[in-house]
Amino acid sequence: MTEVDRVGERIERLLGEFGGTDAELAEDLVHTLLEFYGAGLARIVEAVGRPLLDRLAEDDHIRGLLVLHDLHPRSTHERVTEALDKVRPYLGSHAGDVEFVGIDDGVLRLRLQGTCDGCPSSALTVASAIEDAILQAAPDVVAVTLRLPASAAWVAEAFPVDRVVTEGDGGLVVDLPVASERWLERLLLRAGPQARVLAPDSLAAVGRDAARRLLARYRA
Repeated sequence: MTEVDRVGERIERLLGEFGGTDAELAEDLVHTLLEFYGAGLARIVEAVGRPLLDRLAEDDHIRGLLVLHDLHPRSTHERVTEALDKVRPYLGSHAGDVEFVGIDDGVLRLRLQGTCDGCPSSALTVASAIEDAILQAAPDVVAVTLRLPASAAWVAEAFPVDRVVTEGDGGLVVDLPVASERWLERLLLRAGPQARVLAPDSLAAVGRDAARRLLARYRA
């Protein structure tokens, strides 16, 4: 986890302490500050030029800020390709490889090959390494697929979703970039008990776990 990730999660925890109108005001304050500092960072990026910017982007902290404000000098495709090249020697030790299929509507598509393909134990072994590499290089492609009830359709208007499918009961299936697991927890709690994560499997229980912790706090 990068320093930017840690700060983001701390902000989410602090925002979670507010409720009602106070929560809305606190979130508005955070967004206003992000826009203000993002505008300043954009001017710095423009002033320093590409060679120096490439050097600065090698720093984990600065890279996270550049990605956060969509100012990274290299495209998402380039960063994902570089990340996979770095992890391939490890995959080779498991007689496997990974193919970068593409980014479809903001969602990263990969295909495991060799021993990794079709073997649950090998897939689990390499999945963590691939995910860590991608998160470090291109956290902006981390997305979840959510099933939202009709009552939570506001999510598609309030946040930058990459894909929206309307179902027969008025509910939605959306692909949504997420800032952190903590942020996703808060969103699912607001969206209601019928909202759930369809993919990836590693985040499928986030909403249920958050609801159980909240219920336990009220019972204590």
